[in-house]
Amino acid sequence: MSGEVLMKTGERGVVHVTLRHTGRLNAMSRPMWRQLCSIFESIQRNVEARCVLIEGDGGAFCAGGDISEYPGFRFDAAALRDFHENDVWGGLSAMLACDVPIVASISGACMGAGVEMASCCDIRIAGNTARFGAPIAKLGFPMAPREAQLVAGAVGEVTARQMLLEAATFAAPDMLARGFLSRVVADDMVATEALGSALRVATLAPQAARMNKQTFRMLKMPSARSSKEFSAIESIVNGTPDPYAYADSAEHREGIAAFLDKRPPTF
Repeated sequence: MSGEVLMKTGERGVVHVTLRHTGRLNAMSRPMWRQLCSIFESIQRNVEARCVLIEGDGGAFCAGGDISEYPGFRFDAAALRDFHENDVWGGLSAMLACDVPIVASISGACMGAGVEMASCCDIRIAGNTARFGAPIAKLGFPMAPREAQLVAGAVGEVTARQMLLEAATFAAPDMLARGFLSRVVADDMVATEALGSALRVATLAPQAARMNKQTFRMLKMPSARSSKEFSAIESIVNGTPDPYAYADSAEHREGIAAFLDKRPPTF
């Protein structure tokens, strides 16, 4: 089973989105990224939707990408680009473009893809023992440019650099102190607190909420002062230089092979 992303509408127009990949801590597979995109595009069109509550199934939010499928496409630059620019960014950009407020209910592992999805949310509520990071340096590959820009903007550049360069992971109270989380509660209260937040949002004016999100999105657009940095990201993504040229590299292959073999990598 490659996992699934589920959607159902609850009370007061709260839309529940659940990441489910049993036995893999809800790691995101390629089909799951496509489902995420489709679901958030449908939520954007739904005039009855008041708030989205996104959570993971079975005690984890999302442990990252489904590494078991990586050998099938990651070692070819064109296929790797397609994965990041269409599958992954398709899902994330649909979340970012959604005018309906999004509350994240975060328990357990929130790594890699989990941090990326959480970065797209407006309110992030986590359990006290939740863990955050993007330790892909252990797998021998970098974070794709758009994804790195998204994460750095949400967690802060200092934290993003630690996550990517040190493979550092952080506890929920630390991520609260760093400004990433809205609040941290006891593990057994995460679902209740997140639903309460979503319901509070849902009782307020939906048009105002959508307009506020549009304003926040506009404020994040590159200013004249930052346009050079934005252009640099765009040129990297568009292939100057090619950010996916590492696809067939020895350390990329070694990192993924070591993970699948359950051994330390040798770089």
